[in-house]
Amino acid sequence: MPNAHHYLFVLYFIDAKFRYPSEKYIRKTLKRNISGQASVHHGIALAFGRSYLTSHIPFRLNPFCATSAWSIDFGSGNICSFILIPPCSRIKIQGQTPSLHQLLHFNTLSDYQTSLAKKHRTYRLIMPLHSEIYTTDPANVEYILKTNFPNYGRGAHIEIMRDLFGDGIFAVDGEKWRHQRKLASYEFSTRVLREYSSAVFRDNATKLVAKVSTAAVANRAMDLQDLFMKSALDSIFKVGFGVELNALSGSDEFANRFTKAFDDSNFIVFRRYVDMFWKVKRFFNIGLEAALKRNVKIIDDFIFDLIRCKREQMENEKLVREKEDILSRFLMESKRDPENMNDRYLRDIILNFMIAGKDTSAGTLTWFFYMLHKHPLVQDKVVHEIRDATQAKDNICAEELSRLMTDDVLDRMHYLHAAITETLRLYPAVPTDGKMSVEDDVLPDGVEVKKGEGINYMAYAMGRMTYIWGEDAVEYRPERWLDEDGIFRPESPFKFTAFQGRNLHTGK
Repeated sequence: MPNAHHYLFVLYFIDAKFRYPSEKYIRKTLKRNISGQASVHHGIALAFGRSYLTSHIPFRLNPFCATSAWSIDFGSGNICSFILIPPCSRIKIQGQTPSLHQLLHFNTLSDYQTSLAKKHRTYRLIMPLHSEIYTTDPANVEYILKTNFPNYGRGAHIEIMRDLFGDGIFAVDGEKWRHQRKLASYEFSTRVLREYSSAVFRDNATKLVAKVSTAAVANRAMDLQDLFMKSALDSIFKVGFGVELNALSGSDEFANRFTKAFDDSNFIVFRRYVDMFWKVKRFFNIGLEAALKRNVKIIDDFIFDLIRCKREQMENEKLVREKEDILSRFLMESKRDPENMNDRYLRDIILNFMIAGKDTSAGTLTWFFYMLHKHPLVQDKVVHEIRDATQAKDNICAEELSRLMTDDVLDRMHYLHAAITETLRLYPAVPTDGKMSVEDDVLPDGVEVKKGEGINYMAYAMGRMTYIWGEDAVEYRPERWLDEDGIFRPESPFKFTAFQGRNLHTGK
């Protein structure tokens, strides 16, 4: 995942040349750019974006949401008698509410879930053949992600994702997950990769500054989210494959074809959550399933060609040196384990790596800049901290400023760290995430979980719970992350779940 800090000097130039653009334009731009697109994180994501700016739509659509979306999307008028009840194990039901209301609030579903969570920290959705538990209780989150982690996996959702994601880390459980997790954690911790990735992110951020500055000088409106997406993808490809994709410039036609196939495939795969007939369409190779098959072939041809070229390049090199990009390092690992680390497995690993880094980084940066626009005093503090930490002059160029952004300098920017973290608290990359229970269980708050039942923790709602964050929970206040001396102070990963608790995001 590209480090948001490496893009912070975009703010420095926006502050000087394009200060406080129209809020109306920002709203219009964000809505337009997210509408109709799939945004992927941790392998389970689908975004319906008509109100993405004001409310996240949960990226993991459970069966209830799938039926609701199908009803809205196809105009079927399908009305089911789902019931929302506070879960009970050894206590009497306190009340029940028709969850048909969620149909009416689908476009602001995360905000609606937040209103429910304020009444019930944990609740259950009952459906004809299935049920789902939703919780904002940090004790439950810790239990799911750490204490009894082996009992909660991806379950049936793997089948929906496999055609695109294969056996990548976000679409598997068990031993395959542990192997990839161990390998990725080791590779991301190496000095060579850290230094290489930092250099790549700084270089692409410099290119992004040039785009922003040109538009600012010309007083031309820009779509920041689109620019962040393309810049993040360029960084991911350079770090992942050692290849210049040039998505930001749009100069490579083959790369553009791959990018479109990748984005379209994401959308089609996660439409499966709202299309009860996707297996039939796949069997007969019709409709969106036929398009998915064509897109996956484009993706596979592109990635397999990269793997082949990279392998030939490594074999022809006379000098053995420590490799920088992820693919080269995995190819070296495949020589030690060719049976398991074959080209198909490498394809899945790299594709999932790309999925993890692109939308999460770009989405967070978009919300971060939007919050700075809404809170100019915070923006002033961030810019002032950048100037103090880097000793940058007013007329400094982007290339020179990027060279000043060393790890030591970034470590001194506690307020910036707090401002980005506060953005993630209110607008997490994955608003709702969840697992499926392998066996019957009981949560710390006494709620019984049945085998095969879904259990979801609502990060978006958790960021707005006063019992977790205090009476000012809904306010954007970076100072909550700083101690008396202005030093950044982290919180429990089960209270602030942006980096997944035990499954600490390797891109953090």
